[in-house]
Amino acid sequence: MVNTILLLSVALMAPILDARTLTGPTHNKVVVCYVATWANYRNATVKYEMKDFNPDLCTHLVYAFAALDPTNHTIKPHDAWLDLESPGLKGYKTAVDMKRDYPHLKVTIAIGGWNEGSEKYSNMSSSPESRKRFIDSVVAFIDHYKFDGLDLDWEFPSKRGGRPEDKANFVALVKELKDAFESKQYLLTAALGAGKDTMDTAYDVAKLSRYLDLIHMMCYDYHGTWDGVVGANAPLRGTSEDDVLSLEYTIKYMISHGVSPYKLVLGLPMYGRNFLLKDPDTTEIVFGKTPAQPEGFKGNYIQETGFMGYNEICMDLMNNTAWKKFWDEKSATPYLRDGDRVVVYDNQRSIALKVKMAVDYGLGGVMVWSIDTDDTKGVCAEELDALTDIYARFNKMLVDPLVTKAVKSLGSGNKNHNYKGQYYLIHNDKLELRLLTRGNTNYPLMEAINQAMVISLEEKRIMAEVERITNTNVIDKKDKRGDKPGAASILSSSAVTLLFCLFFIGKL
Repeated sequence: MVNTILLLSVALMAPILDARTLTGPTHNKVVVCYVATWANYRNATVKYEMKDFNPDLCTHLVYAFAALDPTNHTIKPHDAWLDLESPGLKGYKTAVDMKRDYPHLKVTIAIGGWNEGSEKYSNMSSSPESRKRFIDSVVAFIDHYKFDGLDLDWEFPSKRGGRPEDKANFVALVKELKDAFESKQYLLTAALGAGKDTMDTAYDVAKLSRYLDLIHMMCYDYHGTWDGVVGANAPLRGTSEDDVLSLEYTIKYMISHGVSPYKLVLGLPMYGRNFLLKDPDTTEIVFGKTPAQPEGFKGNYIQETGFMGYNEICMDLMNNTAWKKFWDEKSATPYLRDGDRVVVYDNQRSIALKVKMAVDYGLGGVMVWSIDTDDTKGVCAEELDALTDIYARFNKMLVDPLVTKAVKSLGSGNKNHNYKGQYYLIHNDKLELRLLTRGNTNYPLMEAINQAMVISLEEKRIMAEVERITNTNVIDKKDKRGDKPGAASILSSSAVTLLFCLFFIGKL
């Protein structure tokens, strides 16, 4: 059934998509999916094995993590029982074998992660000789296990036991890896921290952008119990103009510092952070202000203090009627409260808004940490607010005659003169939004990503046509009066462009 729907989707979306295969997401952006392979050891309710992975939802699978041998400066499996065929569960082989049936899928190995620390990566990258030993081992490792490339997840250069020269040494490491990978056409990506202090201290992002194929921005963990107050794990925008801890600030920072937008991949969390209020009698939660205890609480299944997977959260929300659900407009974040307990997380609605931001800024796509904490078994109730913002944008477009004109213009080359995207079309001279549904399936956050991606791409194409028509009309009016389109024309065109940018990007 799913394959049938995908085939129909590919046929419908021809005007906007570059569909090269019949597998994978139905759009031309990357969707990078990390798998936290230790999810294999979790409680049966949230246990996740490599065989559970659904390749149709992602363009890239990143197997997390391999480790670094601090003595030899070489890559090695992190968990032989989990990763290798002998003696164990053959995680590597299960992952790379998916490429046979899903030719769109790239499978890479990530090295590093938070628990690996920074110091041994600082030591490895500190000299040409140790970097070469590492690079040679990586090439042999990828060759042997048949991965498509490497993802560097050093958390973080110049920090956590690192040294100031890590910033330059990281660039040298990336450049030398890229040179070694070139003849084999291996992918080279890196996961970078998204906080301003980390971006300033750890990375020369312009140079990294030159050598990396993709940059995975870890746009989460902006706030947590370490702040001493309740805050959004992954706020779309900051609490004020000078707030540097938000997705939008990170995107703007990276682009303004020389990163190619098409290489930038926006990280999305499939988990939330929880808090215990200092004052249980607090009547209103204000992000960035409401005091919280130094530690949160453990969820029912993953049992990690201060952290809850989306799968844990949605099951708790379904089973515990004491939770009250709220929405923080500024950060575009849902949160739950039950007495002194607060859970701040991402759901289908907030994820869709982040996907739209990625499309609006022309980014290469999105990344998720990590797919194993989505509702992979499909046990949670449907979220009623998932399409709130999509319908709000549609209703604004519906009453704009320029939008209708633009959609008709886009469809003028078709036999029936109707623009038909996967979701938007003109029917009986009226703009319609027809949402493709696959029924009750698992992976609701991943489905939200792919639906929001296609819808946002269609909206962007429609609004680009609105701008073209508007600019053409301005020039035509000038020509009819015998005027040359000068400063006034440019000003008028720019004003219209700005209006639509504010309307469809800044205000939604």
